[in-house]
Amino acid sequence: MNKKKILVVDDEIDFLKVMRLNLEETGRFEVVTLESAKEIIPSLHSFRPDLILLDLLMPGTGGMEVCEMLNADPIGQEVPVIVLSALDKYTDKLKAFQRGVVDYLVKPIEKGELITSIDKAFQSKYGQ
Repeated sequence: MNKKKILVVDDEIDFLKVMRLNLEETGRFEVVTLESAKEIIPSLHSFRPDLILLDLLMPGTGGMEVCEMLNADPIGQEVPVIVLSALDKYTDKLKAFQRGVVDYLVKPIEKGELITSIDKAFQSKYGQ
């Protein structure tokens, strides 16, 4: 079985470590992490992720701007995005879904909830 590639973008280093550990220990995913959004487009082209887990609130370029950057990129348009946010605001959720994200999870995120969301994203995007 080929491992699915997941790109995790979040400015919290400890959160990135936990996400990598939780995802890799399933044996199903190859994970690359980024601490800021400025490298997302180059990483998108070099790593070619099957899915992006994206923090909404980051210094500099935030998650909404990243969604717009992905929507403007031919490869980015094809990659499902799940937003991870500490904020449970209806307006943020609405804006994220309007920008094409497939799910919006509020931190702290249970491992089971995360895996279920990822599986749903793969099912809707890739039929797997």
